[in-house]
Amino acid sequence: MSPSRFVDLGRFMLVSPAARRLVAEADDRLGYSVVDRFRDTEGDYSEYAQVGFMVCCLALAEWARDELGFEPDVCAGASFGEKPLTVFTGVLPYPDAVEMTARLARCMDEFFATEHRDVVTHSFIRTPEAGLGEVLAELDGRGEWYDISCYLDHDFFMVSLREKNLEWLEREIRGLGGLSLYTMRPPMHSGAFDALRRKAEREVIGELPFADPKLPVVADQDGAVLHTAEAVRTMLLESFVRPLRWPDVVATLKRLGVGTVCVAGPDSLFGRVGCTTANFEVIAANPRLALQPRRRGAAG
Repeated sequence: MSPSRFVDLGRFMLVSPAARRLVAEADDRLGYSVVDRFRDTEGDYSEYAQVGFMVCCLALAEWARDELGFEPDVCAGASFGEKPLTVFTGVLPYPDAVEMTARLARCMDEFFATEHRDVVTHSFIRTPEAGLGEVLAELDGRGEWYDISCYLDHDFFMVSLREKNLEWLEREIRGLGGLSLYTMRPPMHSGAFDALRRKAEREVIGELPFADPKLPVVADQDGAVLHTAEAVRTMLLESFVRPLRWPDVVATLKRLGVGTVCVAGPDSLFGRVGCTTANFEVIAANPRLALQPRRRGAAG
C-alpha cells in the first residue's frame, strides 16, 4: 500500500460496479460511509484509506479475472496487501476482513499515540546494501536504535529509526547516490513493536474465524508457502514485528514455476521494482486501466 489518497482512488470507488458493491458492504459492516470519510479525512494511511485500499484491490482482482481472464494459481500480499489477500483466498469473509482492517488501523493509532512516538519508517532506493551497512554501523557506534523494516530489492530498503536521525540518514543516502522516497507515520515492521503484535492479537485478530486458504499463500516475511488458517493468522501478526522481504517472495514464486504476475490494486512499488520485472511478465490491474473503455476479453 503506497500512500493512498481519495483524489487517486475515489473515482474508481464511485464508478466501478465491483468497487461500489464492496463499498456498500463495507458501509453496512462499519456503520459509516467509507467514501465520505476517506474523502474528508487527512492521512495517507488512515482507517478509511486502508479500507478504501482493500476495496480497490479486491475490485481490481475481480476486474482482472473478468476482463483479462487472469486465473491465479498462488497469491501473495505484501504488507497492507495481506488484508485483501485474506478475502481473495477465502481465509476471511469480506465483512470480517473489512472490520479487521478498520480495527487494526485504530489499534495502531492507539498504540503509537503513546508508544514509540518518535519513530518513523523511511524508504529509499538506489542505495547499495554494502553502503547502507556502513551507514547503519555508524548508528550502532553512536548507540542509536534502528531496524530494517523492508527489503524491497537489492538497492531498495525501508529503515525505521528515531525521527531526530532522519535528516542525517537522508544526507547519508544522498552521499551514496541514493534517493529518499517517503517517510511513514506510523512506522511498520519492527521487532520493537511486539507489544503492538500482542495488542492486535488480543483485541482484533485472535477472535476472527480464519479458514484454510483456497490458494497457496506466499508469506511476505520469508517466502514460505502457507496452506492453513493458522499459518495465515500468524503471518498477519508477524507483519507487526518482522521485516518484509520481497526478494524472498519473488524467489518462491519462481521456484513454484510462476511466469506471469498480476498486481491487483493501486501500485507504485511491487509491480515495478527490478526483482519483479526482471523475473516475471507483469500485468497491471490498477484503477486507471480498469476505467478505460476496453473490449471484453482483450489482452492486457
